[in-house]
Amino acid sequence: MQFLIKDNSLIDLFITHENKKTTNICNTKFLGITLDNTLNWKTNINMTIPKLSTVCFAIRRVRPFLSQESLMMVYYSYFRLIMTCGVTFWGNSYYSTNIFRLQKKTIRIIMRIRNRDSCREHFRKLKILTLQSQYIYYHFHFF
Repeated sequence: MQFLIKDNSLIDLFITHENKKTTNICNTKFLGITLDNTLNWKTNINMTIPKLSTVCFAIRRVRPFLSQESLMMVYYSYFRLIMTCGVTFWGNSYYSTNIFRLQKKTIRIIMRIRNRDSCREHFRKLKILTLQSQYIYYHFHFF
């Protein structure tokens, strides 16, 4: 993979190994994180959104049958796990707002509030860090 900077064109770089020419690729998956050649994280986030949407749907479907504590266990064991994978890398990306919207949607489902109601006090009540707060926590806690 050849990384690019904005306004740079791709340089024809040919690498051979054992008389085989390698090809340039635009993105690759490494340790569960999709890297693209511009490092804007759009590809990784676009691959994460369907996974989180599935969790959001599952929480909505089981909500009538589970208590709020059980729904929180589902949130922490599935939604948060997917959401925080690689957040130290892509957490400050422009495209991360789409994941934050899904996080708010999931909190609204758990708390049984309307779509247009604010989630701010519910994040505090449930003691859940927002995506941006988790980025800050992981970034400064582990580095």
